[in-house]
Amino acid sequence: MIVATLALLTLQQPAAGSPPRDTAAGRPCVLEIDSLARVHQLASGADTNVYMAGGVLAHCKGTGTTFRSDSAAYYGGLKRWDMVGRAHVVDTSLTLDANLIIYYLRQGRLDAHNNVVAVNRGNHSTLRGPNLTYYRPVQGVRDTTETYATQRPVIDYRGAAASDTSEPYVIVADRFRSKGDDRMWWGGTVTVDRSDLAARGDSMNMDQTAGLGVLLGHPTVTGKGTQAYTLTGTRIEMGFSGREMNAIRALGNGRAAGTDWTLTADTIHMKLADRKLQQAFAFGPKDSVRARAVSSTTTMVGDSLAMDTPNQTISEVRSYRHAHSTSKRDSTMADSLADWMSGDTLLAHWIQTPDSTGKQRSTLNRVVARGTGKAFTHSYPAKPDSTRPKLIQHVDSVRTDTVVDHRPSIDYTTADLITVDLAKGQVTQVTAQGHINGFHLDPVPVKDTTKADSASKPRPRQPVKKP
Repeated sequence: MIVATLALLTLQQPAAGSPPRDTAAGRPCVLEIDSLARVHQLASGADTNVYMAGGVLAHCKGTGTTFRSDSAAYYGGLKRWDMVGRAHVVDTSLTLDANLIIYYLRQGRLDAHNNVVAVNRGNHSTLRGPNLTYYRPVQGVRDTTETYATQRPVIDYRGAAASDTSEPYVIVADRFRSKGDDRMWWGGTVTVDRSDLAARGDSMNMDQTAGLGVLLGHPTVTGKGTQAYTLTGTRIEMGFSGREMNAIRALGNGRAAGTDWTLTADTIHMKLADRKLQQAFAFGPKDSVRARAVSSTTTMVGDSLAMDTPNQTISEVRSYRHAHSTSKRDSTMADSLADWMSGDTLLAHWIQTPDSTGKQRSTLNRVVARGTGKAFTHSYPAKPDSTRPKLIQHVDSVRTDTVVDHRPSIDYTTADLITVDLAKGQVTQVTAQGHINGFHLDPVPVKDTTKADSASKPRPRQPVKKP
């Protein structure tokens, strides 16, 4: 899951082949030196400070925690263990590398500085950054692990039971904090990236037990690929299972935009599967903006909307309560009025058709209105064969030649069920059932002003001869 990074440094399950389990039962570390090349001891009051060099190995007594560094120092009064130069710590839950690691034994606190690399031994996630503070459980102090990192640490998260070769989520923020295995926080320009998605926000938090992550501060989530989408809102919640996100919710000023569609509403819920958007729902309270779905040619509004987008490709939109749909037509057509439909519910269906470049595009091919349905549509005649002569017809008894034009007929229909079929953006058929009413208007023929009938021409006036 994108934000599951979360257990990065706090997973308590030892990996296969790990050192013996911790038998200290949360007691402060009792340091034991395994090997060293040179040592110098210096008394400091009742305590002794020890300085070691030439390669130092040590461990915490009764635990599997080990230490290795080029040199080290132990300050007896402070109970502090400093590791300098290629410092390496192996704990039951992580391995930690840095140029300087300071371990405060009483507090169970490790401070790592300069080229820090921490690897979770359970899920192989990795944190890289300039510093890291890690707290181990200590009796009477804390009962769970805590982690802090600042100055924009980079976390590669692969998820539980994932292999080292699996693609990680890359999470970057100004600050990172985790507590236990299931609670994490990021603050300051948060970015989450993987090949299939990207997320942005000013802050983010995650509760793995609840399977919920939250983005705040101008949050956005973008699905990548050939059919990309972007979701924005006041607050974005992310639901997840394991390491995969399966739901996204925009709460407040929601807006989702795909290649062929745009969805706006107070609240938008999106369902994902196989790393792709599959379905979206839009709704809001009565006093907020109505849900709206827009494609390149069609706008649908209603109290709530449901949109099917299998593999991020729009296929169907359903509008509920006070549903209304408006469709654009060819801008070259003479009539500027748009087609529209309304009803208690509307269903619009899209199919994939190739455009002029051969690329597949979503095209509206059917709209169905149910319950007090109304439809206002234009029906255009088939385009003529340009190789054939234009048809001429006579109007009334006056011999006036008129060219048959290609303006549309107008239909207004009310019924319990209305189905409008379309092809290439134009209405091809309107079907109505139950309590049908309406009218059909054909266009008035237009006179051909490019031709003049000799019979209709005024005769020239004859000169009048004077007597």
